Amino acid sequence: MMVHCLARAQSVKMISLNLCLPSAHSELFTLKPSSTIQDLKTVAQQTFGKQHLRLITAKGRVLADLDTTLEEAEIKDGEFLTAVLLRPQLAATGAAFALWCHGDSEVLTWGDPLCGGDCSAVRDQLKGIDQIASTYNAFAAILEDGSVVAWGDSEEAADISEVRDQLKSVQQITSTTRAFAAILEDGSVVTFGDADDGGDCSGVRNQLTGVQQIQATGQAFAAILADGSVVTWGDADCGGDSSAVRDQLRGVQQIQATCVAFAAILEDGSVVTWGRANEGGDSSAVQDQLRGVQQIQATFFGAFAAILEDGSVVTWGNAQYGGDS
Repeated sequence: MMVHCLARAQSVKMISLNLCLPSAHSELFTLKPSSTIQDLKTVAQQTFGKQHLRLITAKGRVLADLDTTLEEAEIKDGEFLTAVLLRPQLAATGAAFALWCHGDSEVLTWGDPLCGGDCSAVRDQLKGIDQIASTYNAFAAILEDGSVVAWGDSEEAADISEVRDQLKSVQQITSTTRAFAAILEDGSVVTFGDADDGGDCSGVRNQLTGVQQIQATGQAFAAILADGSVVTWGDADCGGDSSAVRDQLRGVQQIQATCVAFAAILEDGSVVTWGRANEGGDSSAVQDQLRGVQQIQATFFGAFAAILEDGSVVTWGNAQYGGDS
C-alpha cells in the first residue's frame, strides 16, 4: 500500500478539459498543467480538423497568449472551453504574403524576407491583430490595443522607430507604394516610410484634424476631413497637390484612386479629379456627364469608371486601361 501511494504521489497530475465548437461538436482533452495554450490549440486543430481557432473560457476570457501554461492561465480540471472558428485573411506586399485572423496572435508569412516574408523578429509582438496593411516591401499590423508593429524592409516603411510613441489608439492604416498613413482615435494622422511617397506629412499636419478616411495613389495620400474637405500630401504629380481644385473639394463623400490620380464624389453627385491628367486626373471631357454619381471604381493604370443613378456608366483616363468604354 505504501509503494502504491508513493507511486501515485510521484505520478504526473493531468487535467481534463471539455472543448466545444459552436456547432456543439465537443471533445475531451487530457493534458499536463504545464502544457501551453499553444499545445492545447495544436491538439484542438488536429482533432477538429480546423486550422484557425480561438480558445475562449466559459467566462468569456480569450486565451491569446499562446506561451502561457494552462496552470498560469488558471485553467482548472473539468473546465469547459469554446473553440471559435476564425476566418483567415491574406495581405500582400510586392513579393510576400501574410496570413492572419482578426483578433488572433498568429501570423504566417512567406516570400521575400526583404518584402515582409519573414516576421520572426516581431512575432512575439504580434498579439491580437486587428488589421494588416502593406506597402510594396513592408507590412504594418494594428493590434487590438491600438499600437502598431511593422516588418519588412527596415530601410523604408518597416522602420517605425521615430513614430512608435505616436502610434497609439490607431484606428486605420492606408498605404502608398512605400509609405503608411495611420488615423488615430482623435482624428489626427501619423505617417512613416518614404517621405517622397507620403511618409512625411509635416507640411500639412496642422490641417489633419478630424480625419475620417484616407485614400492613396501609388505615391500620395488624400484625407477626407469631418467637414467634407480634403487634405493631400506626397508626390505632387501623383495627386499629392490638390491646390488647383481645393475650392471644389467641399462635401466630399468618397475618394477613389488610380496609381497616379484621385477622383472624389461630392454630396451633390458631381465629381472632382486631380493628379496626372492623362491617367484619370483630368475629367473635363466627361464632366457634363458626371451627374448623380453613385460609385466610382479605378484601374491601377490610370482609368476611372463612374456609375450614375440611372445605371449608366461614364469612363475617363487612359483609354488602353479602361478609360474608353
